[in-house]
Amino acid sequence: MKYKELKTKPEGEIRNLLAELRDEAHDLAVKGRLNQLKDTHKLKQVKKDIARIMTFMGRKEK
Repeated sequence: MKYKELKTKPEGEIRNLLAELRDEAHDLAVKGRLNQLKDTHKLKQVKKDIARIMTFMGRKEK
């Protein structure tokens, strides 16, 4: 997800996306601990997307 894409989405959709990404990050982390995760870079990518959304929401509040 690009930062520019977040600017065009409504706030409700962004919050839903954040919740979905957090669930996905949790699932990937559990699978990683159980050695069931084949694409280990996916967890890093999801965490970065979460950070982008959180940054966007923080800047929007100001």
